[in-house]
Amino acid sequence: MRVVTPSVARHIIHHEGSARIDAAVAPRFRVHERVLVRNMHPFGHTRVPRYVRGKTGVIERDYGVFIFPDTSAHGKGDKPQHVYNVRFHAQELWGSSVSERDFLYIDLWDDYLEVA
Repeated sequence: MRVVTPSVARHIIHHEGSARIDAAVAPRFRVHERVLVRNMHPFGHTRVPRYVRGKTGVIERDYGVFIFPDTSAHGKGDKPQHVYNVRFHAQELWGSSVSERDFLYIDLWDDYLEVA
Protein backbone atom coordinates (compact mmCIF):
# COMPACT_ATOMS: atom_id res chain seq x y z
CA MET A 1 0.00 0.00 0.00
CA ARG A 2 1.38 3.39 -1.00
CA VAL A 3 0.99 6.23 1.52
CA VAL A 4 0.23 9.56 -0.12
CA THR A 5 2.36 12.07 1.74
CA PRO A 6 2.70 15.66 0.48
CA SER A 7 5.90 14.78 -1.40
CA VAL A 8 4.25 11.70 -2.97
CA ALA A 9 1.23 13.82 -3.96
CA ARG A 10 3.53 16.38 -5.65
CA HIS A 11 5.22 13.56 -7.57
CA ILE A 12 1.86 12.14 -8.72
CA ILE A 13 0.65 15.56 -9.84
CA HIS A 14 3.83 16.44 -11.71
CA HIS A 15 4.73 13.03 -13.14
CA GLU A 16 1.76 10.66 -13.10
CA GLY A 17 -1.46 12.63 -12.78
CA SER A 18 -1.65 14.54 -16.04
CA ALA A 19 -2.25 13.76 -19.69
CA ARG A 20 -0.55 17.05 -20.66
CA ILE A 21 2.25 16.49 -23.15
CA ASP A 22 4.99 18.63 -24.62
CA ALA A 23 4.07 18.63 -28.30
CA ALA A 24 4.14 21.41 -30.88
CA VAL A 25 0.49 21.40 -31.91
CA ALA A 26 -1.11 24.60 -33.15
CA PRO A 27 -4.43 25.50 -31.51
CA ARG A 28 -7.47 25.37 -33.80
CA PHE A 29 -9.37 27.97 -31.77
CA ARG A 30 -8.72 31.20 -29.88
CA VAL A 31 -10.12 32.57 -26.63
CA HIS A 32 -13.51 34.29 -27.21
CA GLU A 33 -14.11 32.35 -30.45
CA ARG A 34 -17.56 30.79 -30.89
CA VAL A 35 -17.51 27.04 -31.43
CA LEU A 36 -20.03 24.32 -32.20
CA VAL A 37 -19.72 20.95 -30.48
CA ARG A 38 -19.84 18.17 -33.05
CA ASN A 39 -22.99 16.09 -32.84
CA MET A 40 -21.12 12.81 -32.86
CA HIS A 41 -22.08 9.37 -31.62
CA PRO A 42 -18.89 7.31 -31.50
CA PHE A 43 -18.76 3.67 -30.59
CA GLY A 44 -16.80 3.34 -27.37
CA HIS A 45 -15.04 5.87 -25.18
CA THR A 46 -15.62 9.62 -25.46
CA ARG A 47 -15.46 12.55 -23.07
CA VAL A 48 -17.94 14.78 -24.86
CA PRO A 49 -21.25 14.77 -22.95
CA ARG A 50 -24.40 14.25 -25.01
CA TYR A 51 -26.07 17.37 -23.61
CA VAL A 52 -23.48 19.67 -25.29
CA ARG A 53 -23.41 17.91 -28.67
CA GLY A 54 -24.76 20.17 -31.40
CA LYS A 55 -24.64 23.19 -29.06
CA THR A 56 -22.76 26.47 -29.45
CA GLY A 57 -20.36 27.87 -26.85
CA VAL A 58 -17.44 30.27 -26.48
CA ILE A 59 -13.80 29.40 -25.83
CA GLU A 60 -12.86 30.80 -22.42
CA ARG A 61 -9.39 29.30 -21.98
CA ASP A 62 -6.82 27.18 -23.82
CA TYR A 63 -5.18 24.74 -21.40
CA GLY A 64 -2.51 23.57 -23.85
CA VAL A 65 -1.82 20.19 -25.44
CA PHE A 66 -3.03 16.91 -23.97
CA ILE A 67 -3.39 13.27 -24.98
CA PHE A 68 -6.74 12.67 -26.69
CA PRO A 69 -8.53 10.14 -24.44
CA ASP A 70 -10.79 8.77 -27.19
CA THR A 71 -7.84 7.31 -29.11
CA SER A 72 -5.63 6.62 -26.10
CA ALA A 73 -8.30 4.52 -24.36
CA HIS A 74 -8.48 2.21 -27.40
CA GLY A 75 -4.71 1.87 -27.88
CA LYS A 76 -4.80 4.02 -31.05
CA GLY A 77 -2.14 6.51 -30.01
CA ASP A 78 -1.92 9.77 -28.13
CA LYS A 79 -3.27 12.08 -30.90
CA PRO A 80 -2.09 15.23 -29.06
CA GLN A 81 -4.40 18.25 -29.27
CA HIS A 82 -5.48 21.33 -27.38
CA VAL A 83 -8.05 21.24 -24.61
CA TYR A 84 -10.27 24.28 -24.14
CA ASN A 85 -12.59 25.48 -21.45
CA VAL A 86 -15.86 26.26 -23.26
CA ARG A 87 -18.67 28.39 -21.81
CA PHE A 88 -22.26 27.49 -22.66
CA HIS A 89 -25.28 29.60 -21.86
CA ALA A 90 -27.63 27.43 -19.78
CA GLN A 91 -30.54 28.33 -22.06
CA GLU A 92 -28.57 26.98 -25.06
CA LEU A 93 -28.41 23.62 -23.30
CA TRP A 94 -31.73 23.36 -21.44
CA GLY A 95 -34.09 25.93 -22.95
CA SER A 96 -35.70 29.18 -21.85
CA SER A 97 -37.08 27.76 -18.59
CA VAL A 98 -33.64 28.12 -16.91
CA SER A 99 -32.17 31.40 -15.74
CA GLU A 100 -30.62 33.63 -18.38
CA ARG A 101 -27.84 34.37 -15.87
CA ASP A 102 -26.57 30.76 -15.69
CA PHE A 103 -23.68 29.26 -17.64
CA LEU A 104 -21.91 25.90 -17.79
CA TYR A 105 -18.16 25.61 -18.30
CA ILE A 106 -16.78 22.34 -19.67
CA ASP A 107 -13.37 21.20 -20.95
CA LEU A 108 -13.35 19.87 -24.51
CA TRP A 109 -10.67 18.62 -26.93
CA ASP A 110 -10.11 20.00 -30.47
CA ASP A 111 -11.71 16.97 -32.13
CA TYR A 112 -15.03 17.69 -30.44
CA LEU A 113 -15.28 21.22 -31.83
CA GLU A 114 -16.02 23.04 -35.09
CA VAL A 115 -16.13 26.72 -36.03
CA ALA A 116 -19.60 28.09 -35.20
